[in-house]
Amino acid sequence: MEEDKPLIWLHGEVKTPPMSQEARIETGFLLRKLQQGDNLEMPHSRPMQSIGKYCHELRIPDGDKNWRIIYRIDEDGIIIVEVFNKTTRATPKKVSKKRLTKYDCDTEE
Repeated sequence: MEEDKPLIWLHGEVKTPPMSQEARIETGFLLRKLQQGDNLEMPHSRPMQSIGKYCHELRIPDGDKNWRIIYRIDEDGIIIVEVFNKTTRATPKKVSKKRLTKYDCDTEE
């Protein structure tokens, strides 16, 4: 049996959002499925190839808020890039790409 992939939160970049308890439970459930190797699809997750290869957007409805978690599935873990409340149609791709580039550079050293 394959081991669960660890969640790798980009320290200093991702803050804990003020989600409701229900949204936190849903987030934990979905992240756990990712750790176990499950592929999530709509309505829970969608590919974000505009950010990078293996990048996805986890979608968490929470009352009047719509939380998004940008993540990348790596061979050795699930990289949590960004958490934000979606208020516009646009996704902050530039910030996400910058964080992933820095992470990749730091882990190559």
